[in-house]
Amino acid sequence: MSKSKVKKQKRNDFWERNRKTNGYLLEKKIGEVAFRFVRALLLFGLCFLILQPIINKLSVSFMTAEDLYDATIVNIPRHWTLGNYRLVDGMINYWRCMFNSLWVSLLVAVLQVIAATLVGYGFARFNFPLKKFWFGCVILLIIVPPQTIMSPLYLNFRYFDIFGIFKAMTGDSLNLQKTPFPYLMMCATCMGFKSGLYIFMLRQYFRGIPKELEEAAYVDGCGNLQTFIRIMLPDAKAMITSCFLFAFVWQWTDSFYSKMFLGNMELLPKGLNSISGRLDQYLKSIGSGTQASAAMLQQMISVGTLMTIAPLLLLYIFAQKGFVESLSQTGIKM
Repeated sequence: MSKSKVKKQKRNDFWERNRKTNGYLLEKKIGEVAFRFVRALLLFGLCFLILQPIINKLSVSFMTAEDLYDATIVNIPRHWTLGNYRLVDGMINYWRCMFNSLWVSLLVAVLQVIAATLVGYGFARFNFPLKKFWFGCVILLIIVPPQTIMSPLYLNFRYFDIFGIFKAMTGDSLNLQKTPFPYLMMCATCMGFKSGLYIFMLRQYFRGIPKELEEAAYVDGCGNLQTFIRIMLPDAKAMITSCFLFAFVWQWTDSFYSKMFLGNMELLPKGLNSISGRLDQYLKSIGSGTQASAAMLQQMISVGTLMTIAPLLLLYIFAQKGFVESLSQTGIKM
């Protein structure tokens, strides 16, 4: 039987069944089509809202000065150029900044995930004194913005000492400012940026894992540490991946802790914030005594923004499977 005859037979069957149901089948079909149309329209609008600013920045980044001031050009440049990327690369020393941001973000993310996993598992499975109080402190760590404790943090690490030991031995406290050690210490002790959120996520995930798995491991002779490493960690791999991505991305774009602790280390957020001043210096160096126009400044910021988020997009492309899996499992188990 040909395809046309098969389609005609299906249509006839549909209308016959619709007649027998007094039009209910047609109403149901119309409702399904309308629902799919509305869903597709909402998804398209949401994707457009997310992608439209990035598309605009991408378009502007390839424009020459002639196209930038041409009112007839909206999105597609008439003259394409890569000179803007080379200019921003020279102004912010992009590759050095990216390397520094890479190792700092990677180290911070690993320390935060290790500490948050251990603490989250402890909250989920063990009872200890003042457990609810300490978990309340974790919630406060999520709610209270880090800017409120900026002064105590600065003073604590500017005059760092442990029970007066360093001052007794050397006559003065340690100055850990302008070094990465304060921030690494905070991440290792669950006081890093958004550490409270990671503890909460992992605690909720571990609570959703059946206790029978651990009990079976205890019967087989595993201790608490062996059970955690062999049973719980493999099962929580997707959630740990999600927390790692969050920690890496937020540290990659963070400027608060970077300015406070990392001193003069060249990082991408600092380079992006300094584009305005460096662009003026560049124009003076080439003999143009005027300041950069608003359009040119926004173009350079767009280029710097794209160069900053490009490594994050590559990271997500490779890790999206674990990230999506962790979100779906969180929705079920939380």
